[in-house]
Parts: sequence; structure tokens; C-alpha cells
Amino acid sequence: MPLPDSDLEREHLHTRTFRVHAYARPDGLTDLDAEMMDVKGYDFPRSSGEIHRAGRPVHHMHLRVTIDDAFTITAAQAAYDAAPYGQWCACIAPDYAGLVGMNLLKGFRQAVKEKFGRTQGCTHLSELSYVLPTVAVQSTAGKRRKAKRSPESPERRPFELEGCHALSLDAPAVAKFYPLWYRPQASSPAGAKPAKDG
Repeated sequence: MPLPDSDLEREHLHTRTFRVHAYARPDGLTDLDAEMMDVKGYDFPRSSGEIHRAGRPVHHMHLRVTIDDAFTITAAQAAYDAAPYGQWCACIAPDYAGLVGMNLLKGFRQAVKEKFGRTQGCTHLSELSYVLPTVAVQSTAGKRRKAKRSPESPERRPFELEGCHALSLDAPAVAKFYPLWYRPQASSPAGAKPAKDG
């Protein structure tokens, strides 16, 4: 359900868009192609004297990482289509190969801050990288589900449980979709049933 229309007459100021495509590769690895774009809702003058038109990207960056089944980055590259200071911004792109070796699920955002913080990196490329862990988990969920169903692998607790309020072990959604792992609150009356979904 979208947000309701505003009753106020509003002026569009800015739109930031993140988009990530995930691709399974024939070598068993996964590519995450991420893109970030900023556009203004109004024209404004640049220091060069040029007028930057509304809707034309102010920032437009790309980041591709390749990950293995353990979510470790095995390759990384960055590219720029638009940046406020042109090549002076874009010259940092090769440095983002330094993401190689980082693990998306083990302190990744902190590792990016330490390696690419402030003058060591690009604020926007680093921010773009922060969306990668959750996208990686989403894009490989089907693959992990199949692996868990294989006869060789014992039943393990699904990784997503306890990851958000809807999937706490005492939540109605867990009772319905993951009954094996459901743990009612100690204060719940014996035999109490979880609320039915709407």
C-alpha cells in the first residue's frame, strides 16, 4: 500500500534512487550490480557557470561485486556516469577493488567505513555498498533453500529467524510458517494460539 497523497502543495526537491540487480554466474559465483542516482527537482547554477537542469543526474555511480557462497567478495569494480567534480570524483573508482576479501555478512559496513572513510573514499559509493548485504541474502535465498532440502544436510534453523520483529521466535508469523522453530513467550497461557493473519 503506497503512502497517501499529501493534502499540501509540495515542491519536488530531490530524488535518490538505489537499484541492485543480482546475477547467478556459470562459475557458481553471484554478481551484484548496484547503481545509485541523485536528481534535483529544480535547475541550479554550477560553479562553471553552466545551468544544471532538473532531472539530470548529479550523482550516478555503479558498483559491481562478485561474491561466493560464503558471501565473501572475490571481485569488485566501480564506475561513474555523473559526479559533481567529474574526474576528480571518479578517480577513486579503482580503489574500490579494495572491497575484495570483505564478507558481506561479517562486519561489512564497519569494514567499508574503516577502509573508505572520509578522504579515503567516495561518500556515495560507500553508501551504495551498504545496501549489498541484504540484497545478497535475498538473491541467494532460493539457492540456500534448495541446499537445506537436500538429503545430505540436516534441518537447521532458517537464517532469517530473529532477524526482525515479524520473525522473532514467539511471533505469529513464525508459528504459521516455521512451526518447528516457534517458541511462545513464557508468559503466554498454556495452549494459547497465535493470532491469525488478516
